[in-house]
Amino acid sequence: MRPEAFSLNGIPALCWGRPRRRGFLYLHGQGGDKTEAAAFAAAAAEAGWQTVSVDLPGHGDRTAEAAELVPWRVVPELRCALAELRGRWDQTALFGHSLGAWFGLLAYPDAPLAGALLLSPVVDMEALIRKMMGWAAVTEEQLAREGTIPTDFGQDLSWEYLRYVRTHPVRRWRTPTAILYGGRDHLTDRETIETFAGRWNCRLTAEPAGEHWFHTPEQLAAVDRWQRAALAELG
Repeated sequence: MRPEAFSLNGIPALCWGRPRRRGFLYLHGQGGDKTEAAAFAAAAAEAGWQTVSVDLPGHGDRTAEAAELVPWRVVPELRCALAELRGRWDQTALFGHSLGAWFGLLAYPDAPLAGALLLSPVVDMEALIRKMMGWAAVTEEQLAREGTIPTDFGQDLSWEYLRYVRTHPVRRWRTPTAILYGGRDHLTDRETIETFAGRWNCRLTAEPAGEHWFHTPEQLAAVDRWQRAALAELG
């Protein structure tokens, strides 16, 4: 499937599949870009959905905007993007991968979405930041004092980011949602994902051999089975 490149409210985007009256907004994870939607878009097209994928700041055609990959910048951007897509489609749904899923949770708690598919979603960012602080042996006092601390695993720790996360937890999520979680996910604990899924009545599928980044042929086959089943449930 060859996508069409366009600008979605100023964001580099790809439109996959022929025109439909319903579609998915695809949000990639950290390190990805809008082209990673290809496999999902093909499955969605077979189920009668169009897909639009976008580049988050610092990714794809926006590599010069790495500093803008922060929720107080991304969330307003995504809300404007969804508003534009709702003018194109009668029904709008969300596919969120990892960090992209968390941005979607923040941006669309009350949006009239037809459904959501979340792959390896980050659902508790404060817990994840605390985990990374532990990996880097950084205390909260150090982070508050220094503001930003680089780490050996390539992820800067930010006091401003942590403060934002604490004041903007996911308080509501009303969209019918299917989640695929890898049993060997090193970023999100099993208890965390089960608590989230139970609180918001999400359909949780756990793939025992899955990791946070599903990448082996067997893991990708599991993703394909899950997303096709979830699309079938949406109708």
